[in-house]
Amino acid sequence: MLIDTLETLRPRLRGDLIGRSDPRYDDTRALYNGMIDKRPLAIARCVNVADVIAAVTFARENGLLLAIRGGGHNGPGLGSCDDGLVIDLSPMKGVRVDPAARTVRVEAGCTQGDVDHATHPFGLAVPSGAVSTTGIAGLTLGGGHGYLTRQYGLTIDNLIEADVVLADGTLVTASAEQHPDLFWGLRGGGGNFGVVTSFLFRAHPVRLVYAGPIIWDRAHAGTIMRWYRDWLPTVPRSLTSFFGLKTVPSTAPFPEEHWGKPVCGLVSCVNGTQEEGDAAMRRVRDELPAPLFDWMGQMPFPTVQSLFDPLLPKGLQWYWKGDFVTELSDAAIETHLHHAARAPSELSLMHLYPIDGAAHDIAPAETPWAGRAARWSMVIAAIDADPSKAEALKAWGRAYWQAVHAFNPGGAYVNFLHDDEAAGRLRASYGASWDRLVAVKRMYDPQNLLRVNHNIDPSV
Repeated sequence: MLIDTLETLRPRLRGDLIGRSDPRYDDTRALYNGMIDKRPLAIARCVNVADVIAAVTFARENGLLLAIRGGGHNGPGLGSCDDGLVIDLSPMKGVRVDPAARTVRVEAGCTQGDVDHATHPFGLAVPSGAVSTTGIAGLTLGGGHGYLTRQYGLTIDNLIEADVVLADGTLVTASAEQHPDLFWGLRGGGGNFGVVTSFLFRAHPVRLVYAGPIIWDRAHAGTIMRWYRDWLPTVPRSLTSFFGLKTVPSTAPFPEEHWGKPVCGLVSCVNGTQEEGDAAMRRVRDELPAPLFDWMGQMPFPTVQSLFDPLLPKGLQWYWKGDFVTELSDAAIETHLHHAARAPSELSLMHLYPIDGAAHDIAPAETPWAGRAARWSMVIAAIDADPSKAEALKAWGRAYWQAVHAFNPGGAYVNFLHDDEAAGRLRASYGASWDRLVAVKRMYDPQNLLRVNHNIDPSV
């Protein structure tokens, strides 16, 4: 029986092999998105590259479905599978900073917070996302945008090389000089080409930043959204500011008199001093209505990266939809406001993340990431703690996205694609890079062993 066969993998691992009879099984298999429930046959908690090679080889030789989990933050739960083997990289958390070279070697089980913790004492940071619990591996392989994108580019724009266990069990290093086609594919093509065990990133000077949210009553949202559309291209690249349509959560530290109130907001980060931050945000304060609260201030960069972690613990119900946005017309704004007003929960939101500035300095053909001409990466996220609201969350997210998608070019940031839409939208999300991605897939994983992902099928 396959269960008995799995036991032959155990002595080949330094890490744990957790099967369905293990008392740790339910905790270990639990995913960040509580809407997704998968039951793998076993979870190989790999502690080194040799463990990864052993697990990949075992899955291939035994015809097992294989899923790869890094930080475990994937929205559609693609870090797990039913009735297969999960390679869990979360024990692999080594980070080595070279402050002289300004590079960081990061193992694939690290979260964004792990990387920030290691780099901050040296006054450095790797451009990444906006939630510290996000796994650095999945974030990177999908592209990676966040608070430093406008100044330093996407996470993939700062990737120097990656160590990769291929589907045939061999280990290679992919860089501009070694396996350049594989290196190209890794920078936005997801987990299709191999199991990345470590990344070498370029880091940049970041220490204290001027950051935080400014929140207004939703009554001002149309005015602020139109103003933000025109203001963002005029600000220095050291400032990233994303716009959100949200609801004030009914919890501290938010003022109780505003709990449950529909709002809009700018969450901004200036890589600079308090004085530079005040100057960058001056027009916001001079030209817009008085906010409900203005919580911007000087803080260490890891602090802004983790500001919203307490609101988004593991296990919430998540359903999200994404689009690249090139223009934000008045008609699109009115459509956003109409659907945001029908949000099914306090945590449900829409964010527009800027992907201009340094992200536009990279030629579209240099990476598979297809948002180089867009100005924003939009996400509609329907979120709640109550599993009984799952269908309502999905219905709102789909209706909202369907309405605003008519204003957008077609593709989306692949990390914002849910599992029920990726097959139909993946090709549009990669655009002109699609045929080359298929060719790279055929070269490095012709049997499609690595298919529990937003899959680039080599047979197409």
